[in-house]
Amino acid sequence: MPEGDYSTERDLLAAAVRDAGALALKTFRSPMRQWIKGKSSPVSEADIAVDALLREKLGGAFPEYGWLSEETEDDPNRLKADAVWIVDPIDGTRAYLAGREDWVVCVALAAAGRPRIAALYAPVTDEFFFAVAGEGATCNGVPIHVRPGTGLEGTTLLGPKRFLGSLAELHPSMMPLPRIGSLALRLARVAQGAVDITIVTGNSYDWDLAAADLLVHEAGGALTDIDGERLTYNCPQPVHALLVAASRARHGTALALIRERKAQFV
Repeated sequence: MPEGDYSTERDLLAAAVRDAGALALKTFRSPMRQWIKGKSSPVSEADIAVDALLREKLGGAFPEYGWLSEETEDDPNRLKADAVWIVDPIDGTRAYLAGREDWVVCVALAAAGRPRIAALYAPVTDEFFFAVAGEGATCNGVPIHVRPGTGLEGTTLLGPKRFLGSLAELHPSMMPLPRIGSLALRLARVAQGAVDITIVTGNSYDWDLAAADLLVHEAGGALTDIDGERLTYNCPQPVHALLVAASRARHGTALALIRERKAQFV
């Protein structure tokens, strides 16, 4: 797949993610079957239905691409594919089941370890984010950009409550914001300039991050690990440690601050 040659994939992705959001809305705030997978992760019949729709539309059109989804049993053949769809059918399932608006459908197509096209859709608020590597990021067709600035004075923060409180001890002017259920949406808020810094603690997965990662970078931001390294996707174990997202101008300062309290974050 030539780099940047995604005209068919991008059109298909945009349509499929919108259709997936519409499907999720049909059962939103309605009784449905739900259960717990693993130790504590909720899943519902809506998650499964949206996953099936996306796999039919995306996987059916490009069977040669790999598939990595939160709601599909992992197929190691994805590691051999030239590109892989990375999918979270409903990111923020707890918010979805609670009838809140802070959940999204998110999909990225990654190649050589990095996302190349990405779509993230918040159906309740009708916010459709889209990004193509090297071409910028948009929300509902309008270009988005991270908030300018380099310092930490007065910056807004998203992340786990106990970590935000620790940072506020160092910089009392920093302003923690109410939690957003979807991790991908927390990162998208950085991309669109609504939030300055988002902190992601360990055990996030490719499907939580890949689409939002491209949005952040194409909007002028950076999402990295605590050592400042970009994430690599479609590895045998698609899980990540402590991460920080911010504008490129502010990112280094944010990393330095978080390293001061690193022991509390890992």
